[in-house]
Amino acid sequence: MTGAVLRELHFIEEFEDVMKLFDGIWRPDPGSAPVTVEMMRALSHAGNYVAGAYEGDHLVGASVAFLGAPPGQVLHSHVTGTAIGRGIGFALKLHQRTWALARGLDRITWTYDPLVRRNAHFNLAKLGARPEEYLPSFYGAMDDAINAGDESDRVLAVWRLTQPHVLAAARREPSAPAVPPDAVAALTDRDQRPIFGRTDARTLLVAVPEDIEALRRTDPGAAKAWRHAVRDVLGGLLREGASITGFHRKSCYVVERAG
Repeated sequence: MTGAVLRELHFIEEFEDVMKLFDGIWRPDPGSAPVTVEMMRALSHAGNYVAGAYEGDHLVGASVAFLGAPPGQVLHSHVTGTAIGRGIGFALKLHQRTWALARGLDRITWTYDPLVRRNAHFNLAKLGARPEEYLPSFYGAMDDAINAGDESDRVLAVWRLTQPHVLAAARREPSAPAVPPDAVAALTDRDQRPIFGRTDARTLLVAVPEDIEALRRTDPGAAKAWRHAVRDVLGGLLREGASITGFHRKSCYVVERAG
């Protein structure tokens, strides 16, 4: 699909290229990189997943993951980044999925910022992963160009590798949630501000802002309001046992209450 070559990485020079790639994406302050050369070397040597995507000799994407709990079942994907589009991120995830299945693993997990629409759409619609846990301020303070000034709330995405909707997603058939006509908006976007609605319906829609990264720069107060609104509504629903079944129209989570 991409023309890129994907392969596992094993050498210091390769890990140094990954560091340069990630520095260009996140532009972290010194000491705040998402992973180090030494850590990638150790993870790779211990049998974990460190892979890159190449166009010719140029590294255009990379992913770092490690085996998680329960043993023999889970791969946790710590960081994945791409310098370009053209399906490189999707190709990396499929490569990661193939690697996990070859080792008898049945799911891959990772965390992502629930406020970033494009990531939610990619994870839920294009891959078929499902957020199963809300993690407030998961990484503490993060000093990089993307997250600086905001709290590091994350959701834990779980990619159950052999479920039918995941198999369809791997065939490039996006996962579209069923949204009944009586679905209720629990959180909506009005003039870039969160507006609270009802949360007592069976099917709920929880909106996120159009561009949270721009909002952090232009209106930090609105960005903070969104952070706490999504934490309260989406996080509260997950704590109560509700399930997120998809991401609707690239703008809102679809949440189903139990019972």
